[in-house]
Amino acid sequence: MMPPRVKVCCIGSVVEARLAIEHGASALGLVSAMPSGPGVISEALIAEIASTVPPPVGTFLLTSSTDATHIAAQARQCRVNTLQLVDAVEPATYTYLRTVLPATKLVQVIHVESEANVAEAARVAPHVDALLLDSGRPSATIPELGGTGRTHDWSLSRRIVEAVDTPVFLAGGLRASNVGEAIRAVRPFGIDLCSGVRSDGALDPVKLGVFFQAVCEAA
Repeated sequence: MMPPRVKVCCIGSVVEARLAIEHGASALGLVSAMPSGPGVISEALIAEIASTVPPPVGTFLLTSSTDATHIAAQARQCRVNTLQLVDAVEPATYTYLRTVLPATKLVQVIHVESEANVAEAARVAPHVDALLLDSGRPSATIPELGGTGRTHDWSLSRRIVEAVDTPVFLAGGLRASNVGEAIRAVRPFGIDLCSGVRSDGALDPVKLGVFFQAVCEAA
């Protein structure tokens, strides 16, 4: 089995972007305004970081907006190649974004909380380029839309992987100590993490190295 792609999220500077890529990251997560969670930076800084990232590395703009025109404006401002929609959107939003941003990839986050999310993923998958399974709680008083550091029920994630033809990224509480188990349990296309490779909020080259080694060993 080929190792899963690795997306390092919550990138906060050009230096962190370079460090993640040097260790083997296939994609970087750049977090715009969120109701909660770590890693939020300005859209100006996102654009600056994205402009330094060489192809074919993915630059994922994490957006909590559900307004199609606002999402499109964010993508243009930030000059990213991928939109990660961290909240549920109407089907018409995908159609609009495909029309106005034909070269931009769409990734929809599914927050895996219950059996209902398996059916949700199957409905959404045909409209996007990838799914990302996370451990948020969109219905919380202050919505949690990622960056929780929690794992979720990987058996549900495995069912989603088996139910869709779309590539699936797995996120939520992943670190070197559990990523092998996660890969074997879910068989995702890609892995996504933030806090698992950080120390005191900063990207840690030692933790990055250990994590990527664990991914390779699991595969």
